[in-house]
Amino acid sequence: MSLLTDLINLNLSDVTEKIIAEYIWIGGSGTDIRSKARTLSHEVSDPKDLPKWNYDGSSTGQAPGKDSEVIIYPQAIFRDPFRRGKNILVICDTYTPAGEPIPTNKRANAAKIFSHPDVVAEEPWFGIEQEYTLLQKDVQWPLGWPIGGYPGPQGPYYCGTGADKAYGRDIVDAHYKACLYAGINISGINGEVMPGQWEFQVGPTVGISSGDQVWAARYILERITEVAGVVLSFDPKPIQGDWNGAGAHTNYSTKSMREEGGIKVIKKAIEKLGLRHKEHISAYGEGNERRLTGRHETADINTFSWGVANRGASIRVGRDTEREGKGYFEDRRPASNMDPYIVTSMITETTILLK
Repeated sequence: MSLLTDLINLNLSDVTEKIIAEYIWIGGSGTDIRSKARTLSHEVSDPKDLPKWNYDGSSTGQAPGKDSEVIIYPQAIFRDPFRRGKNILVICDTYTPAGEPIPTNKRANAAKIFSHPDVVAEEPWFGIEQEYTLLQKDVQWPLGWPIGGYPGPQGPYYCGTGADKAYGRDIVDAHYKACLYAGINISGINGEVMPGQWEFQVGPTVGISSGDQVWAARYILERITEVAGVVLSFDPKPIQGDWNGAGAHTNYSTKSMREEGGIKVIKKAIEKLGLRHKEHISAYGEGNERRLTGRHETADINTFSWGVANRGASIRVGRDTEREGKGYFEDRRPASNMDPYIVTSMITETTILLK
């Protein structure tokens, strides 16, 4: 095993200019992450300099067997925390051989929205709070929970410390450092209300970069849990009953919101979000109706509401924003399994482009 570890940790730059690029894309379910690696002749820092590639879309639920080729376009580069050195992770999106985005490619439409002149002028910032649950591999039950049983009720676990409160911290800290190494703007982590559930935050990020960074962070977390022999779940309500679900609260601001008098722009944006509540809910993640019940720090899925410092509302405005008259707000509706390309671009479209 020590020899295997030594080989995995070989520093290629000592003997060759070649590097390894891990191409990453989203599979047919819209939530599964796929990847494969290729050798490049030299170091690359701009995705435009990377070659396009292809894969068998019939094996990912994205193409028929008789016409199975899907083309992947490199879009964002991150340092590889697993191979290290000059090796890279490459976030890609997916196209037909004719150059049309395939149906599961949500990045392409998001990129159009974020490149609109009105959007560019407003510099939309995002901070996404990605919650997730760690499960025991063989029984699909939360990490640290007695098999077939339950821990004590919620209360001591949120931001808790101790072997009887924090389950999986080694995985969480490994992920935190790996994201920083990769160049992801991860801004923090914390234990969540339900034991075995954690959160990491990505942001502030601008425009399409938010989706790229969240997907890269998810990929890194999947790889770390793979090594640890733990299952990663983004299910919005992994355990039924008196247990918190898992969301992806999305903090958002525009240039106008961050400037003096921005609170008026924030209130107008919230009004627009209320007009499209059903459309947003339908795009905010599968199974979200099990989470948005009006309990456990959520608003009812059928009712749009907002409030200052209210974690039971659809939209929360912070005390600092209210006091300063400018800042940001938090959309608390997205589920943990949401697609960040969809959520960020939809919020942007509704608040900036909807007239």
